[in-house]
Amino acid sequence: MSTVSDTQRLTTAYVRQIFRNLESGDGKGFFEHVAENVDWIVEGTHPLAGRYHTKADFLAHTFDKLAKVLPQGTQLHVEHLLISDDWAVVELHSEATAKNGLRFDNRYCWVCRFADGTIVEVRRTPYRFVSDFWPQYRSH
Repeated sequence: MSTVSDTQRLTTAYVRQIFRNLESGDGKGFFEHVAENVDWIVEGTHPLAGRYHTKADFLAHTFDKLAKVLPQGTQLHVEHLLISDDWAVVELHSEATAKNGLRFDNRYCWVCRFADGTIVEVRRTPYRFVSDFWPQYRSH
């Protein structure tokens, strides 16, 4: 697996490689590239929204909750990717299906800052708020 150091430029190929793990529902493979002390903001007014200061806190309040209703993971697919210095702007589309058969059809924009090839800061902005769907997924 390739990495990025302070002297190398962040590339779209490297970022796509990291995000490819999420496409198959492999959160573990993705989160190996996230700093333990990541600053992660999930914008919105839904149950997953908040600011998380560690990877463990973020996972406990988001992906672990989603895992209870999305048996194959979030299945986030990269649609567009822009790089500027140590920042990556990644547009994602979820193609997951919940346990109750409903599509978890959401789009997101993740603005990620990298340091030494590791994600250290994320602002996740949903195009369509999870709150529009959350009651449907929890009730089944």
